[in-house]
Formats: sequence, C-alpha cells, structure tokens
Amino acid sequence: MRNRFPMALVACLTIALAAGGRAAAVLPFHFGFFPTGRLDAITDVAGVRVANLTLIQGQDIRTGATAVLPNADPWNHKVAGAFVSFNGNGEMTGTHWIEEAGYLEEPLVLTDTLDIGRADDGVVDWVIEHHPQIGVTDDVPLPVVAECDDQLLNDIQRRAVGPVDVHKLLNEARTGQFARGSVGAGTGMRAFGFKAGIGSASRVLPASLGGYTVGVLVNDNTGSSREALTVVGVPVGERLKSEYRTVFPKHLSEADVHGRMESGSIIIVVATDAPLDSRELRALLLRAGLGMGRTGLTSDVGSGDLFVGFSTSEVFERTADFEVSPPTQRIVEDDGVLNALYRATAEATQAAIYDALFEATTMTGRGGATVYGLPGDRVLQMLRSAGAISQ
Repeated sequence: MRNRFPMALVACLTIALAAGGRAAAVLPFHFGFFPTGRLDAITDVAGVRVANLTLIQGQDIRTGATAVLPNADPWNHKVAGAFVSFNGNGEMTGTHWIEEAGYLEEPLVLTDTLDIGRADDGVVDWVIEHHPQIGVTDDVPLPVVAECDDQLLNDIQRRAVGPVDVHKLLNEARTGQFARGSVGAGTGMRAFGFKAGIGSASRVLPASLGGYTVGVLVNDNTGSSREALTVVGVPVGERLKSEYRTVFPKHLSEADVHGRMESGSIIIVVATDAPLDSRELRALLLRAGLGMGRTGLTSDVGSGDLFVGFSTSEVFERTADFEVSPPTQRIVEDDGVLNALYRATAEATQAAIYDALFEATTMTGRGGATVYGLPGDRVLQMLRSAGAISQ
C-alpha cells in the first residue's frame, strides 16, 4: 500500500559536505583520548552512507526513518557484523541471521515502533530493485529494521512511514555530512526529559595503533530521569531538574507514562574500518554500553537498548554463482589495538548521545505535547565552570 501522506510533506535531509572542505565537530566540545574524524560522524568510516526521512504533518505527525548503509551494495558486498541486546524490550529484525552468519547484508533502517513492518517492505522493494533475481534464482533478504517509541509527540497509530518512503530514503543515502537531532527516525524522540533523536560521533586511533576509525550513530529515546543526566561528569540533569519540563497533552499526564513509553529506548549503530570479525565486533558493541552508561543511562526494564555493528574492511564477497567468499584480510589480533578500539567505541557512543541532545530542538506535537530542547549555552557554561571542557 502506498504511503497516504503527500511526498511534499517528506523532507529527506542529507547534507553533503563540499569537496575538500572540513566540517567542524557538530558537538560543540571535545573530550576523551582520541581525536574525532573530519565530520565527527559515523560517515567518517569510509563508504558508510546515511539518509534521513523526516515526516511532520499538522500537529500530530512527528516521525520518520533513518538509513545506514555500510557500502553502496551490501547484498553483494556483505560486511562482518554483530548484534547485542543490552536490554531486549524492543525490536530489531534480522538479527538472528547476523549472529548466525557473522555478517550484515542489508541496509539498516531505524524508525518508530509501529512502522517496522512497513519499513521492512520498503527494504525488500529496494533490494529487489537492485537485484531482480531475489526470490527467483537468488536468496531472499532478511531486513534489519529497528524501532523506538515516539508516541508522546507522534500519533503512532497512523503509521505514517510507508514502504515507498523507505525505498526513496535508501536511494538517497550518501556519504558525507548529514543532519542530526530532531530528524529522521529521531523526529519524535526524547531523552532525559529533553528533546533528542539522531546523534553521531567518531574517534580516530593514532597511526601507531593502526589509524582506524570508529563511528557511531544513535537514535536516542531513553526515558531515564532528568536527574540522571551527566555531561562529561557534570550533573547537568540535577541542576536542570525543575526547568524545561515536558508539557503533556490534556489526555495524558506524567503519571500516565509507563512501560516502554516511560523507559524509552536507544538504538546504537557502530561502524569501523578496522578488520574485525563478528566475535570481535560483539566485544566492541559491549563497550558501547559503557559509553551509554557514562551519560547516566541505566537501561530500565521497559527499555529496548539494541546495538548493531559492522566492519567495512571485513567483506564477504558474493560471487557470480551466488556463493559467498570469506574475507581474506587478516583480522586485528593485537591486544593494544583492540583495547584502543574499545575505548574509542565508548567515547564515540557517549559523544553521539550528547550530540543527539545538543542538536535537537524544542518540539510540539500530538495533542499539544511539548518537549523542550537542551539549553545548550547554559550547559556549556556549566561545563566550563566545572573545568570539564576548555574555556
């Protein structure tokens, strides 16, 4: 079924970086042991493509989808992959096969909870368009689609993201810089009681440790209490606990918020150009949980905290007879390099969550619900006063 909303209402937000230019880090401060990549984004890992589809209609529709591709054709150029369910009260489809095969062979799509099936249809359409022998003489795809619940700001029952939208989104995925915050799958998301959504960051190892890049993209919809939020060790949430409180619509009060809507969720995508196999990537993903914890998140019972990762240099090539050839590049076995990759992953995840908060802006949605953006200038002053960042 075609999407019932006019395409004029769909904003596909992909910002291209001018050739030869250098993008400043989107997050307005830096911390940690390693420098960022040129874009401070998951797309600092060469070949990775991202696109956002943002749907805003009237007062009630505040949703969208975000696509992440490890390369232009993951079906023929499968990449080593892994999955971790940090807390499983959520959904990411297709992960059984990632764990079984040890590779990722489809685009990753993030969207709202009730649009998983519709997004899945769009991925299948896209793969068939590019590989017409799918389901005829070729194998069939198992799309990887992950969700977060945006029902506070979005009329989620309307299921506004359709297969046609996702098909178009995948065709528009590009390398380079892209929009963050209240865009794509993050359009209707919130975290720590502030507006949140899509965030991204990267870290680059020194040449002595391989020079590898780790990039992270998150869709942050975590429901942890405001007081739990810390930014590079500063108790920002505690200091802002009585301000910028969510305005609930008439049909809903804060006391009515429970279950998944209360606990929220986060989807974390980790990419690297380090040649890692599925086992090593799983270890990398576990360190994303450490970065998540540094922000104050504890992963509540009702939270769907799901992580997926891939290596762009550990490629399983599909041959002419549809067999899959294993990678020939030797995987990283140096403990010093692996430890650095673990640290870089934790740092980039922490930074990506902060990025989602700093980039998102105040939004009013379904029934007049309003979620305020993080007061960025005030937070930066808190960090400077505490000596947590440079003056």
